[in-house]
Amino acid sequence: MFRVSVEGIKVPDDVRSRLTEDDVAARLARKDATLWGPDAESEAAIRLGWLDLPTSSRSLVGQLAELREQLQAEGLDRIVLCGMGGSSLAPEVICRTAGVPLVVLDTTDPGQVAAAMTDLERTVVVISSKSGGTVETDSQRRAFAAAFAEAGLDEKAIGGRFVVVTDPDSPLSETAAAMGVRAVFLADPTVGGRYSALTAFGLVPSALAGADVGALLDEAEELAEQLTRPDNDAFELGLVLGAAAAQGRDKLALADAGRGSGTTIEGFGDWAEQLIAESTGKEGRGILPVVLESATAPGSAGEDTLLAVVGTDAPPSAPSLCVTGPLGAQFLGWEYATAVAGRVLGINPFDQPNVTESKENTSAILDSGLPDEQPLATIGAIEVRGSGGVLDGVDLSAHDGVALALDSLLAAVPDRGYLAVMAYLDRLADASAADLRSALAARTERAVTFGWGPRFLHSTGQYHKGGPQAGAFLQITGVIGTDLPVPGRPFTFGGLQAAQAAGDRKALADRGRPLLHLHLTDRAAGIGQLLAALA
Repeated sequence: MFRVSVEGIKVPDDVRSRLTEDDVAARLARKDATLWGPDAESEAAIRLGWLDLPTSSRSLVGQLAELREQLQAEGLDRIVLCGMGGSSLAPEVICRTAGVPLVVLDTTDPGQVAAAMTDLERTVVVISSKSGGTVETDSQRRAFAAAFAEAGLDEKAIGGRFVVVTDPDSPLSETAAAMGVRAVFLADPTVGGRYSALTAFGLVPSALAGADVGALLDEAEELAEQLTRPDNDAFELGLVLGAAAAQGRDKLALADAGRGSGTTIEGFGDWAEQLIAESTGKEGRGILPVVLESATAPGSAGEDTLLAVVGTDAPPSAPSLCVTGPLGAQFLGWEYATAVAGRVLGINPFDQPNVTESKENTSAILDSGLPDEQPLATIGAIEVRGSGGVLDGVDLSAHDGVALALDSLLAAVPDRGYLAVMAYLDRLADASAADLRSALAARTERAVTFGWGPRFLHSTGQYHKGGPQAGAFLQITGVIGTDLPVPGRPFTFGGLQAAQAAGDRKALADRGRPLLHLHLTDRAAGIGQLLAALA
């Protein structure tokens, strides 16, 4: 059962009565595209298919069970998912929660890509892209095809190692036909990427990895039957999210309740982060999700923060909310709530007008070459660069120059603003970089987020550009040990990663945002140096 408990936040009577009188709950359940105003109507009209998924995705369950059995019989029991954003975040949560192994490759870091291309004799690769033209996913497909060929597989056998998920008539569907892939699953084109958890994008890799996707649909269907009622808990969640943001609590701190709390869901914040940030972060407004390590981690409280804990019904403090229920219901409930919050905030929750900016910058840099950006100082294993005035007046020659640079960045975060840490590193080999979020959050009253690049570009990247221009940014890049070519392309994975980081720096610099860029000439030593500077 999907339930929401709220402590310390009141939805204003006029907001509640307005949405109730407009019959928003039932109209949303009926897929009424007029709910977000005339400017949003054309987009909403082709983006509400997610409401039907608890029933419309049923046909996938049997197909996927049969395909998994076939793969298992051939000794193919290792599933690698190549996808970005909405194509990877839901399967990762599903498989972590189910306790089944899934290798998620949502990076261009050559070290992490190389690490995924192991155990090829038992590997099947799911290539997942809604547009069919995602540069990261296409590059990964090319690399795996070349690796299979090098391992001695012929063209037909290579095709048999790929499963494709995409929209109808996308370029990837044509590529899949040319490759002779084992299976192609065409997703519902009326569902946007961040709402696609219960489409083929979420279900195909999860089922092949061993998760019970039929149970997910059962859980979602139980909630779907209640969504026409104005007293349903998903509607209440949307009202609270929207009202809290309108009242100034526009940072949503997200935490899993953890094991021993009843319904255990792992990594849910990473999925909800994209849903909420991309859906609401535009027109200078929005809700900023802040994914926490725990409900008591630094950043769980603040005058502009609402804490949301998934998996418990006991609010730990005020103001906060708790959301209980199984994973399938959580997916549908938060999607519904985000659409309701969009109505409260007066934005279109289905477009993402700023997502392509960094992609276009990346493409231009790949064509023209990386900009010549000389470091202002090299301190130990860290090269220091900055823009937007973040290092003005900072003496980087001091023995604690890195600490001074970080202090200057923290001081540049505006009132009611946030600091975004963006790590273009290997999220497995360089996992300790994620500790920077809590270390920085312990030093400031401002919200601190953490994202792995380029993964976050398909998630909070929209909020960084389209949301309130109140962010300061820490970008971390690192030296490449052994680079990898992208077969058939004039760039390497390392070159693509560097271009993506540079393209994002340009997008932020064009907005005049404070940006500290730290390049690690030795990744392990540099991360250690940063954590020591914050200790």
